[in-house]
Amino acid sequence: MRTDEGRYEAVASRDARFDGAFYFAVTTTGIYCRPSCPAVTPKRTNVRFFPTAAAAHGAGFRACRRCRPDAVPGSAEWDVRADVVGRAMRLIGDGVVDREGVAGLAARLGYSARQLHRHLTAEVGAGPLALARARRAHTARLLLQTTALPATEVAFAAGFASVRQFNDTVRTVYAATPLELRGPRPPRVVPSGRHRGDRAGPGGRPDEGGLTLRLGYRRPYEAGHLFDYLAARALPGMEEVVGERGRRTYRRTLRLAHGHGVAEVAERPAGDDAGWLDCRLVLSDLRDLGSAVSRVRRLFDLDADPLAVADRLAGDPALAAQVGRLPGLRAPGAADPHELAVRAVLGQQVSVAAGRRLGAVLLAAYGEPLATPSGGLTVLFPRVDTIACAGLVELGMPAGRRDTVRTLAGALADGSVVLDAGVDRDEAHRALLALRGIGPWTAGYLRMRALGDPDVLPPGDAALRAADRRGDVDLGRAAAWAPWRSYAAHHVWAAAATRGDPSRLTRVGLRAGRARPGRHAAEDGCGPGAWSELTTHVEPGPHVERGPHVEPGPRGEAGPVGEAVPMGGTGSRGER
Repeated sequence: MRTDEGRYEAVASRDARFDGAFYFAVTTTGIYCRPSCPAVTPKRTNVRFFPTAAAAHGAGFRACRRCRPDAVPGSAEWDVRADVVGRAMRLIGDGVVDREGVAGLAARLGYSARQLHRHLTAEVGAGPLALARARRAHTARLLLQTTALPATEVAFAAGFASVRQFNDTVRTVYAATPLELRGPRPPRVVPSGRHRGDRAGPGGRPDEGGLTLRLGYRRPYEAGHLFDYLAARALPGMEEVVGERGRRTYRRTLRLAHGHGVAEVAERPAGDDAGWLDCRLVLSDLRDLGSAVSRVRRLFDLDADPLAVADRLAGDPALAAQVGRLPGLRAPGAADPHELAVRAVLGQQVSVAAGRRLGAVLLAAYGEPLATPSGGLTVLFPRVDTIACAGLVELGMPAGRRDTVRTLAGALADGSVVLDAGVDRDEAHRALLALRGIGPWTAGYLRMRALGDPDVLPPGDAALRAADRRGDVDLGRAAAWAPWRSYAAHHVWAAAATRGDPSRLTRVGLRAGRARPGRHAAEDGCGPGAWSELTTHVEPGPHVERGPHVEPGPRGEAGPVGEAVPMGGTGSRGER
């Protein structure tokens, strides 16, 4: 939507596809709205357009209480863009300004504070402080209207430095006091956190306390596939998926800046696409609320624009049918990029089940126990500085792969490899490839998931190559899938995992997590609906980059030489 006339047409038609892509303000009322606001459409002469809610705030407009424009999912544009503006928006969304200030944000990006302010103002209509204030205001409104937390606790949980700053911001943004914004309705949940500085642990039982939030997304949302994906990879003690399919709950522990937390996200059954996922957070320090929400949103890919993805991918006849079968398919991100990087190396050349077992051993040996366990969740993933100094003999892996795990963990600990929301993705990719045992596929996989890049096809991926050989896709046309090639890869992986008859899965060799040469589950088949069963045992992975049975690549990855296994085969080149 590049012209104001086109934007006004979206407003007049109340087109929800553009919610979060831009905002409009009405000069006669002083209110700004999302494009799908159900109120009477204003005259064109009375409408102004803004790229962000913060820009509308800065121009003196207040948020509409009817459509709540500050509650829409974030713009998918910031995930696509690799420039300083996109990187800054991702870091602001992760709460960096609240923790480190504008100077810290600018230092991370390699710019001066003045340069950064100029870039952001030119592109999104507001500087970093205004953008961070808009984020804090949204968090405060959410807490006021959905919890019983006292206003003082809401202030610090939302990231404000003082109660006065909190009161002033709420009045400016919403033209109401915090108590007026909360309204007469009784809150839906009771508080379990503590105010600023209190480090008490979370409730001892899964049903005690917590903050219950609704995390919005753009419809449609294919929840079943994503919950299958997470269930197949859940590390006992740190993650669990409970409940019946269609009504499952994913639970995991989180290591956060001021403490730790437990996150729970409920699956929506097929046909119940309400536009949000119910999330419950139990935090040891409420100052981590914004960061915890940001991590959950990345893991579940809640800021994606599924209609834009579908429009681009369905333009390829080879992908159109699969896109139609799984509308709203997401590309899962990472709740903790450091954790994902370590798990990716643990999963090299073994099945998903074997990689999961290695992760469980690592947790048992080096994980940090929760002071108060929460149901089946008892441990935090080990810190990378702990892993870098560990012997790792408990894992029973080849020495070369143990060295790769330690080298990667050390690089993450000392900052020579940075995997955060605002890192230059090309720079991070090069830094990963410089490590012994990290090849192009693993670096591409981490770029896709840990860095949230929506436009990655992992080089040499066996599933993609097999699909290309069968004629299911034409990789020669992959450039046309940009900037959504990560979603194309997930569609190909999902299609390969559901081919054939699931009863034949038992005949695939799974000895010690190794593949039987020449046996591929993608060809043996597993039927529709068997994704969960398949991915518990089978990991789609890239070709082995150096070895006697496959064509050599530019860099060998750590671990013993294995056979190349196409997508759906019983061997793996990495945790996916």
